[in-house]
Amino acid sequence: MSAVLPAWLDPLPDAAAQRALDGWAIEQRGIPGIELMERAGRGLFELVQRCVPDGTIAVVCGKGNNGGDGLVVARLLREAGREVDVHLLPDPGELEGDARTNLERLCGAPPRIFNPGALFEVAGIVDAVLGTGASGAPRGLVGDAVDTIAAAADHGVTVVACDVPSGVDASTGEVAGVAVRARATATFHAAKPGLWIAPGKQHAGEVVVVDIGIPGDDGGRPPATVAGAGAITAAVLAELPSRGAASTKFDGGSVLVCGGSTGLTGAPSLASAAAARAGAGYVTVLVPASLNLVFEVRQAEVMSVPLPDEDGALMPAAVAPALERLERADALVLGPGLGRAEGSAQFARDLAAAANVPLVLDADGLNAHAGRLEDLASRRAPTVLTPHGGELARLLGVGNEEVRGRRLALAREAAHRAGAIVVLKGDDTLVVTPAGAVAVSPGDAPALATAGTGDVLGGTIAALLARRVEPFAAACAGVELHRRAGRIVGERIGVEGAIAGDVIDALPAARRR
Repeated sequence: MSAVLPAWLDPLPDAAAQRALDGWAIEQRGIPGIELMERAGRGLFELVQRCVPDGTIAVVCGKGNNGGDGLVVARLLREAGREVDVHLLPDPGELEGDARTNLERLCGAPPRIFNPGALFEVAGIVDAVLGTGASGAPRGLVGDAVDTIAAAADHGVTVVACDVPSGVDASTGEVAGVAVRARATATFHAAKPGLWIAPGKQHAGEVVVVDIGIPGDDGGRPPATVAGAGAITAAVLAELPSRGAASTKFDGGSVLVCGGSTGLTGAPSLASAAAARAGAGYVTVLVPASLNLVFEVRQAEVMSVPLPDEDGALMPAAVAPALERLERADALVLGPGLGRAEGSAQFARDLAAAANVPLVLDADGLNAHAGRLEDLASRRAPTVLTPHGGELARLLGVGNEEVRGRRLALAREAAHRAGAIVVLKGDDTLVVTPAGAVAVSPGDAPALATAGTGDVLGGTIAALLARRVEPFAAACAGVELHRRAGRIVGERIGVEGAIAGDVIDALPAARRR
């Protein structure tokens, strides 16, 4: 899947796109493949020297360019005076092209036949077994090698991976069988999607991108053969409008947050407060009439509108007055704290179908559409779904384990079926369009791992939609603001004990930073 990415995404080429980039550099720009391999091996060598500064290094080489990269690093390590034990999985006669050239250049002892026992006696291992083009579970001798390297890592041997840890699908992050868990990965030209997306992300360790000399086009970027995937960068925040001296509350857009039920009034309160902190000029919560006093007391900056309810839960009779309020709104968050009564689920389905403004569907608004994703495809206004893994599993009717193992594929399926942008939450939050383009969050904000932060994200995205930010950019910018706010909270007060309200308070600073 290929696309021209927005400039605020750092391209993450999949296996096919990286092959095309390599071919373009060799065939169109005249860069010899052996030079690309030498630069890759040197970058890997420098990472190995940093991660394993002393002791014997085992370099385990497979067939093809990945093995050739391993042979380069083995030569460079020996030239630096390191003790290096080279294991070659294929017969030496099977190596071709640049990999064979680097076998001939190897100084010192020739490679040995793969010896599993020797890998537990070294300080470090270079995993150069499988490259970015590999998929599925490793088999045969290759599978044995991956098993052994993974076991050695579990016993404390430091593993540095070449381009991608063996057993991880570089294009998706999927792990079909056993996979190497590396201390660090040297990846070439650009990081690959599977190094950012779980479960592959948990196997990659520190990711170091090595510049191997693939040039940009006249615009300074490689040609538009990159996969439709990219890492979200801070540049996305430049897409957001700012308040000026002449601005009024109406310029900031109006957000409605609809949800709440007995025992679940916190979720819509958090979403509405986040929308206000993220820049919405006017925020209103639509809540069960019997619980309205809770919201009136709780939030001074947010208006509340009571809707008909039964025993503290919104029912289909509330759709008509909700739609009346939507006539003056610019975005809707539907679902936080809604509850799972059947009447509430029908209310959510009816309101989502009839709402003619950009919609952020979250929490029980998502659960109301389990098995009914296609119902959302008929909406005329933009739709953003913000599930966590369990909610995505219910939407698609699959198990939680399947979602954990196939995050990218299933997020793309949901986006396609719903005709919506899907924001699959996690440390590797994915923002996926109906056409399959994906933006990946850098993550690393553990302060967000607490109840209520998902509601904060929903309100944040809605605020940006209300300010007329293009939907994909709004979702990505919301994810980035949310991540930055989480990191600010971690820096200010620490990760342990951080709560969702702390993240809301940090949103303005996240935008300013």
